[in-house]
Amino acid sequence: MVSEQGQSTKNVCVIGAGPSGLVAARELRKEGHTAVVLEQNHDIGGQWLYEPNVEKEDPLGKNKFLDVHSSVYDSLRIVSPREIMGFTDFPFVSKKNRDTRRFPGHKELWLYLKDFCEYFGLKEMIRFNTRVEYVGMLDYGVFGKDLKWVVKSKEKKGEKRVEEVFDAVIVATGHYSQPRLPSIKGMDAWKRKQIHSHVYRVPEPFRNEVVVIVGNSLSGQDISMEIVKVAKEVYLSAKSLEVTEGLSKVISKHRNLHLYPQIQSLHEDGRVEFEDGSCVIADTIIYCTG
Repeated sequence: MVSEQGQSTKNVCVIGAGPSGLVAARELRKEGHTAVVLEQNHDIGGQWLYEPNVEKEDPLGKNKFLDVHSSVYDSLRIVSPREIMGFTDFPFVSKKNRDTRRFPGHKELWLYLKDFCEYFGLKEMIRFNTRVEYVGMLDYGVFGKDLKWVVKSKEKKGEKRVEEVFDAVIVATGHYSQPRLPSIKGMDAWKRKQIHSHVYRVPEPFRNEVVVIVGNSLSGQDISMEIVKVAKEVYLSAKSLEVTEGLSKVISKHRNLHLYPQIQSLHEDGRVEFEDGSCVIADTIIYCTG
């Protein structure tokens, strides 16, 4: 089969209905190809599909298949201006009765993606609640130029499995869902609460606690600023104690927010020992380590 552009049409599988998956599907169809988008969640958005219910997720995100894909917390706002967050032919403009800030909250970006999906009629291309379990090259016996790909998928809440063959596969699953954890002496023996920021949503569960936050990049700083309002003490553990002037000013405004060096070791009695030899007894450690 040949498309209007004079090229042979392809049957393409797109894995993931986040921003990159949606725009890939739109471009494929515009060029005359056939595409199906396999999305493990119930709606589009990828990372931007906020999921408040994280109770079933492993606190450190160690499971091979995570129940919760999004790492977005309730108060998160985008760090880039909306003018550069949209697609070139579908600007991310402010809309009446929505979040009109130049740096809006995460819901506004999700609504933008919903608008994009609706405008270009992409929803009909998406198979929701479908998790891809395997992608591999079709076994020809002899290596040829017209390669095809086997994709095995499964309904998320059922037992139905489907095996399909495609001319090409686009993997648009992102790289912000599988938590990275540091290697700290005593980490496995520490008996108190340890979580990764992937499952952090709101500060209330940490009320009156002593909390150590590992990592002072964007999420570490954001979460520190939130938790300090309800926690007894917050210790922000950083690779370097040389921080920006802005962060230094914020720390100086809170008597219960402290900047500490990296963790040296963790102890069964709840002690957190830092590289400078100081120690604190903590209730919770939150790893904001990417």
